[in-house]
Amino acid sequence: MSKVDPRGRKVKILATLGPASRSPDMVRKLIKAGADAFRVNMSHADHATHAETIATVRAVEAELGKPIAILCDLQGPKLRVGTFKDGRAVIRHSGHFTLDRNPEPGDENRVCLPHPELFGILQKGQRLLIDDGKLRLRVIRADENEILCSAEVGGVISDRKGVNVPDAVVPVPALTEKDRRDLAFSIEHGADFIGLSFVQRPEDVAECRRLMGGHGNLIAKIEKPAAISELEGIIELSDGIMVARGDLGVELLPEEVPPIQKKIVELTRRSGKPVIVATQMLESMIESPAPTRAEVSDVANAVYDGADAVMLSAETAAGQWPEEAVSIMHRIATQVERDSYYRQRVHLAEINPDQTTADALAKACAAIADTVTLTGIVIFTGSGSTARRVARERPSVPMLVLTPSQKTARKAALLWGAHAVYTRDIGSFEEMIAKGKRMALRHGFGTAGSKLVTLAGVPFGTPGATNLLHIVTLKGNELELYKALEDDSNEG
Repeated sequence: MSKVDPRGRKVKILATLGPASRSPDMVRKLIKAGADAFRVNMSHADHATHAETIATVRAVEAELGKPIAILCDLQGPKLRVGTFKDGRAVIRHSGHFTLDRNPEPGDENRVCLPHPELFGILQKGQRLLIDDGKLRLRVIRADENEILCSAEVGGVISDRKGVNVPDAVVPVPALTEKDRRDLAFSIEHGADFIGLSFVQRPEDVAECRRLMGGHGNLIAKIEKPAAISELEGIIELSDGIMVARGDLGVELLPEEVPPIQKKIVELTRRSGKPVIVATQMLESMIESPAPTRAEVSDVANAVYDGADAVMLSAETAAGQWPEEAVSIMHRIATQVERDSYYRQRVHLAEINPDQTTADALAKACAAIADTVTLTGIVIFTGSGSTARRVARERPSVPMLVLTPSQKTARKAALLWGAHAVYTRDIGSFEEMIAKGKRMALRHGFGTAGSKLVTLAGVPFGTPGATNLLHIVTLKGNELELYKALEDDSNEG
């Protein structure tokens, strides 16, 4: 187990904050239990509540002296049916049911679908899934005013239930007017990451990035089957990817989701960008203090695949056991990373570095860690790109990421194996070596005799100039000296 972090864990935990967890005391408990970053779900609550939640995280972050990332997750467009005369109706199995543009309340034969963009794009044989797939309709005929369907799976349907269209690219922008307001709010309040829902094509990502104006980092949520065929283009335009298995699990057959999850994780890892596996990971813990064995295996599988982070949703936002859910997820991940087969499994994905000096040095760091007994890799970075390159190699030792940018330090909270420290910049080779040793000691990366790899760029402070790799050894007399150097403010 690494001595860097008391959790001894490289994969990160992203926990959603909500009514059960947004108090300062609970935020503090979740961080101490293992949370590295927090998700604010913009689908619920108002801006005043979200502003208070973000302020709480920042206050606890300052108190604990640990960079914490905040991800504001946009709701995205929601397709819903209209209302019914009695608030509900029963669609007969194998019977016919019509979705139309008539605003009158519906019954067992029809209901309004208040989304004119869907009429005319649907074709015979395509599916419509209602209420998270509990009802399944198959299109018989569609025109500009009506969509006549056969009910493959009928049942009770009620007012404003959600509609999924898995077999067509829906001509709806990924950002609604609400999303645009929420995006502006998130940027104004310093969100480190923006989660973009309903991504179907690279153009959706490009539009959101344009509106972000260079602020924050964009996480594209893969939850629509249409996004799978455009995956490489979406990854290229994003700063990271979330495998959002909620709608993805509704719109695909259950047996299709696991291999697609692995594909998304592998392709994103190859890009050197963080990938988050999300939704229903420990869902039974919304009400139970212990997860099912299947849920434990699900979390473990994501860790074995090399995901950068695993996410908790309602388990921490509204569940009865938020602290326990984080603690158990931490224990699962830690146990997996101790497994002698973990290193082999996490390297099943073939990662080929780009033909650049920075990528070559990042790969060399991982190779050195496999050859020489190291206690860590010390990385000096301004933008975080060097840390991402090294993390892509999934080295056997953790990374101490030293950066003069608070934004970069927070961003690293979702990066595999990274322990970020916000600190003053360096100006010379000698200062790099001395500071690297001092910080390694202060943050538990070694003791007398420990070896470290240091990675930086010369001239110092120049973005994209990673060109220096140096191996250092911590000596006993140096340790005594550095222990005395406690007068450096802002982490020296």
